[in-house]
Amino acid sequence: MEEFSAHFGDLTDPRAGNARHDLLELIFVALAAVLCGAEDCTDMAEFARAKLDVLRQVVDLASGPPSHDTFSRVFRLLDPEPFEAAFARFTAAFAGALEGVVAIDGKALRGAYERGRKTTPLHLVNVWAAEKRLVIGQRLAPGRNEAAGALEVLKLLRLDGCIVTADALHCRPDTAQAILDSGADYALALKENRPKLLAQAKELILAAEHADTADIRTAPAHDRMESRHAIVVPSQNLEFPGIVAVGQVETRRRVAGQDEPPSLRWFLLSRQLTAKQLIHVARTHWTIENQLHWVLDVAFEEDAARSRKDNAPQNLALLRKLALNMLRRHPEKGSIKGKIKRAAWNDAFLLSVLRHMR
Repeated sequence: MEEFSAHFGDLTDPRAGNARHDLLELIFVALAAVLCGAEDCTDMAEFARAKLDVLRQVVDLASGPPSHDTFSRVFRLLDPEPFEAAFARFTAAFAGALEGVVAIDGKALRGAYERGRKTTPLHLVNVWAAEKRLVIGQRLAPGRNEAAGALEVLKLLRLDGCIVTADALHCRPDTAQAILDSGADYALALKENRPKLLAQAKELILAAEHADTADIRTAPAHDRMESRHAIVVPSQNLEFPGIVAVGQVETRRRVAGQDEPPSLRWFLLSRQLTAKQLIHVARTHWTIENQLHWVLDVAFEEDAARSRKDNAPQNLALLRKLALNMLRRHPEKGSIKGKIKRAAWNDAFLLSVLRHMR
């Protein structure tokens, strides 16, 4: 609890001065509830009543278990930006030095919409440290503008020595500069949304005489076989912040004995990667989908969450990410869903997860 207090203790309590429950204790109990599978504030209140004796081994809860209304009020009113900044600091201390690929991608909270606005749910920008398998940042995409959200979340992070990856939406000079300012390099996907740059990159690759190339073939699995061919060439006076090279990756798939049409992807690089390294970086970027977004939806039921009032969806999304990080970093083996069930069924395991975050 001391480490948790050190990073989250400065949050401003948005409630009136006569509030009975301590803000930090409320957030801690809510986090413990999410670790055990709680999906909303009603679940949190039920958890607090059922596990009161266990929770009092860590926090006082002098006024007893908080109610559903108390949890709901806190997360609706709590300012998410200081909460996200505290999360970034806590995760940085928790994770240690970062290295390798850091992926940025947006995710819609599909259940977080008001009546009549199902097609415009809340949209968040997530930052994923692929080597550590940890979420290290979150920010709301203002007006569903994912690029603006990425610029804001990058201001929270120090990413010295990492390679930041993002899809073509983020292939912008301001995003590239923000990545460089964070201490990292970038490998940004390049598509038709930057037609001049794309044409120049293609021309450089076609004209290259001594480019670095690599071929990688993956072992057949699930009746599917893939091969990738990459090429990296130095950039020549391309107008883009920090650019030193451009790359191309061609992917070919054979599924159920049938060849699919090849796909080509282009990248802008601020670090001179080898072609083999580019293949690794391009593949690693997609772990944000299958190791973060998919897990949030399957293990934490994020897409089904209907919290939608005020700041609640954004704050509860951050709690789910904090819980996921803690379960991932716990040394015992097992799936995330299995660990959630163990935390709910086994008080000793729950306490060990809570203590391990120190």
